[in-house]
Amino acid sequence: MPGINVTMGATLVCPFGIAPSNLTPLPTPRVFIEGKPAATITDQIPMANIPPFGMCNSLGNPTVAAATAAALGVLTPMPCVPTPAGPWVGGANTTIVGGKPALTTGATCQCAFGGTIQIVNPGAVRTQSK
Repeated sequence: MPGINVTMGATLVCPFGIAPSNLTPLPTPRVFIEGKPAATITDQIPMANIPPFGMCNSLGNPTVAAATAAALGVLTPMPCVPTPAGPWVGGANTTIVGGKPALTTGATCQCAFGGTIQIVNPGAVRTQSK
């Protein structure tokens, strides 16, 4: 089944973050979908493409682990710094944006600290890819 194309402003969530975030693809390919820059599977740069998810609760995050140890084992969230472990997985098979596969709903991005970042609102509502 085709996925809906992901654009600027798509809502992202991480199971270890306390707040959603909004994807910011760089408009370098100059491809717009429904008036917004289209995203690709390589739009995974921390802070530039994927802003923080508020506070992080993952013990895989060294700052959370250190703060939790200092609090004698009481989970102590620390500021999120997304750390993608690679590009988005599960983008479009045939739709290319700026030489790269388009990012579509259903794609995920693994954070090095253990969370799987997911797209909960694609930003676009009518445009689909295969």
